[in-house]
Amino acid sequence: MIGSFVRARTALAVGAAFVAATGCRPQVVNSPAPADAPNAAGEQTGTFVRQTPPSDPVIRRIMAEGMDSSRTEFYAQRLLDSIGPRLQGSPGSANARAWMVKMYGELGIPARQERYGTWAAWRRGAAHVDLITPRVRSLESTMLGWSAGTGGRPVEGEVVVLPDVQSPEEYRAWLPTARGKFVLTSPERFTCRSDAQVAQFATPETRASLADQQRQSTQGWATRNVAAGGPRMQAAMKEAGVAGVLSSYWSGYPGVQKIFGSWRQELPTFDIGCEDYNLLFRMAEADQNPRIRVTADAESLGEQPVFNVIAEMRGTEKPDEYVMLSAHFDSWDGASGATDNGTGTLVMLEAMRILKKHYPNPKRTIIVGHWGGEEQGLNGSRAFTEDHPEVVRGLHALWNQDNGTGRILNMSPGPFVNARPVLARYLGEIPAEITRSITLGPVGGQATGGTDHASFMCHRAPGFNLGALSWDYGNTTWHTNRDTYDKIIFDDLKNNATLTAMLAYLSSEDPTLMPRDIVSPLPAGRTGQPTQWVNCAPATRSTAQSSR
Repeated sequence: MIGSFVRARTALAVGAAFVAATGCRPQVVNSPAPADAPNAAGEQTGTFVRQTPPSDPVIRRIMAEGMDSSRTEFYAQRLLDSIGPRLQGSPGSANARAWMVKMYGELGIPARQERYGTWAAWRRGAAHVDLITPRVRSLESTMLGWSAGTGGRPVEGEVVVLPDVQSPEEYRAWLPTARGKFVLTSPERFTCRSDAQVAQFATPETRASLADQQRQSTQGWATRNVAAGGPRMQAAMKEAGVAGVLSSYWSGYPGVQKIFGSWRQELPTFDIGCEDYNLLFRMAEADQNPRIRVTADAESLGEQPVFNVIAEMRGTEKPDEYVMLSAHFDSWDGASGATDNGTGTLVMLEAMRILKKHYPNPKRTIIVGHWGGEEQGLNGSRAFTEDHPEVVRGLHALWNQDNGTGRILNMSPGPFVNARPVLARYLGEIPAEITRSITLGPVGGQATGGTDHASFMCHRAPGFNLGALSWDYGNTTWHTNRDTYDKIIFDDLKNNATLTAMLAYLSSEDPTLMPRDIVSPLPAGRTGQPTQWVNCAPATRSTAQSSR
């Protein structure tokens, strides 16, 4: 998921510093606020919840299969532990795609890898950072995706802080002094304790002092990073002989770091854990000349083809009308990509397994898209809509999931003003054990980014996102070094796969196509200003085309 859930104070502390050092630009996507709900079947609080068991035998069979015979744990262990993260263009991504096609083949579902472009390929190897002077300590560190390596040997150098330069001229004048050194490019943090601890234990004066210190430091760093060239900072550093770049993107919890990376990096580039980064920062500022030893096994593999994985159950009565299941397959690679978006991926795979067993001959064609390049700007799903206009034209409904492991709690018709009664009718067919906690929201605005249903919605095709219970997704697992298998709540995952299979079945059986009428006028955005429909952006099909 490319939209940001990061706390305001975390975003402020990293912001310009991280962007400048790595060239990576995490996006914050502001969705329009929902409009008032029209009269429709089912209120927001769920009058669609059944009072009796489902009467539809297929729904009953899907329920039993999904909740009592789930394969989600089996699939999760193979994908997340054995294969691991799926950074765009990495060997892990290629291995995961091959595995996914194999899994569908074992289910008897035709699947393929569908090329949509190329991307900078990169291999991650072992990496390590050690403080060697004035004392010895192994530092908590993660090499960022697409980082340069150290050429198969350890590199030692002094650690220095990017100085408070006020202009490009000052920056260029300083650069020769950084030759052979590692440069700290993020502001220090004045505490690595969580907000909750500060709120609970600090005096009001201490809270205010910490906040003021951090705010002033962050504002000053924004200026120096602009002066140093922003996203192009590393090009000048490489030319000047800088040894490497160290930054820190703290999540807000001790031990949890946000891990991104950029194909624009030209030097060995590491995220350093909050405590260890501050240690280096304080030593450098105190003229204690800290030195580190860095080993980074990394290899750029050049521009290589990239793919979506597409699986399909052909419709028997309306093969040119489509139901789609949607989840991005790529991830960042600071951990395993478990909840972003391994869980969404597993939901769709498991839903297709259930459907193949209990609804093998759908009326409409059911397609699942496991998208590549979502983290770089919805690239895979946008390309699919361009390459398959027939699917966009004939789309009845797309169901997308991409915000963690929790139970699905909310659905919305988005801007499709007459879709809400249809969604309420579907939910009314599903067992109360699943729907009792779901809120069906009102008609709202257009999704313009953040996750893959937006790639379809801009074509005015009915794409719906399945919003999940947080499980503190934004701070604990979203793009972090802690997004691992153990964070999955499998009871919730089984629930979500079962719900998705039911929604796909009901969508396939619906005698009429989902209405596409768009609410007019569009509701105001969060600023209160009117919003306009945003046309589809062209798919970015290569690193050269990327503006990030």
